[in-house]
Amino acid sequence: MKAVLLLGGLGTRLRPLTADRPKQMLPVCGRPMIEWVCEHLARHGVTDVVLSLGYRPEAFTEAYPDGKIGRLRFEVAVEPEPAGTAGAVRFAATAAQLSETFLVLNADVLTDLDVSALVQFHVDSGAQASIALQPVDDPSAYGLVLADAMGRVHTFAEKPGPGSAIPRSPDGSRPTISAGTYVLEPTVVERIPPGRAVSIEREVFPALVADGTMCALAEDTYWLDTGTPQQYLAANLDILEGRRPNARVGDEASMASDGFDPRSRVRASVIGANCSIGPDAVVVRSVLMDGCEVGPGAVIADSVLASDVVIGAEALVTQTSVVGRGERIESDAVVTAVRVPPA
Repeated sequence: MKAVLLLGGLGTRLRPLTADRPKQMLPVCGRPMIEWVCEHLARHGVTDVVLSLGYRPEAFTEAYPDGKIGRLRFEVAVEPEPAGTAGAVRFAATAAQLSETFLVLNADVLTDLDVSALVQFHVDSGAQASIALQPVDDPSAYGLVLADAMGRVHTFAEKPGPGSAIPRSPDGSRPTISAGTYVLEPTVVERIPPGRAVSIEREVFPALVADGTMCALAEDTYWLDTGTPQQYLAANLDILEGRRPNARVGDEASMASDGFDPRSRVRASVIGANCSIGPDAVVVRSVLMDGCEVGPGAVIADSVLASDVVIGAEALVTQTSVVGRGERIESDAVVTAVRVPPA
């Protein structure tokens, strides 16, 4: 089976980390996020992916010049202009000449979803589109979906917003949202009008619901949208601390480093290559990308440092602060819940 990976976003909520690369190329426990996504798909029989690209497409082609990401072959479809989520699907499916059932995924979501079960459910349902659902406590930032006992969708409300009346399932269970993984028939592509921006969530899916040709399968599994610094930090720590059991940390996320002073303290953190951590420095629940330098007595807590950041002696960086590539934090500075430089 083939899959279209939606990768066209600018990653503005993750700046400055995404100032020089797409968010799916940010490292998660030492490997680009896109590799975690493709590895999961390969486990479920996907053989080829189409990368639907917009922002910095060369980041992918240069990183994987042999045309493979892990075990998956890939081709690229670079939109000349953004045309919404449905427009991106149409462009990629047309470019790759997809003529059979295929998957579509938001590639900034990390999940342990049983993709094989979703595909089989789709085949059995006879639907034109089947989507994965994830139970959440607050669906206001996502696509709220209600389905009947047979999986037929009868409500799809994209991002109802804070304070909106959220309908509950008859059994009182948590609301379910679109988890960003879809199985589509080629007939869905034919429904997407060309020549303008089209949202799959706001236009295509509601039309399929109205026709009774959209189904959904709920699975309460590991699921994380990585679009914010807090979520990106969680993506790393969840794997590191075993909260995502299907993900395995390899040597690339090793804590061993010749650059750690024996008097430093590093706990529950992902440290990139060629980092140095000075005496009495503390790094906890944080991500340091390659080439970072942490001065004596500095404290990094619950924060993310891009590559080649220098933290001066006795500086404090905390509360999900994000420091961009090559930035320098002066000695004794206090950086709390901010982005450097400002996003």
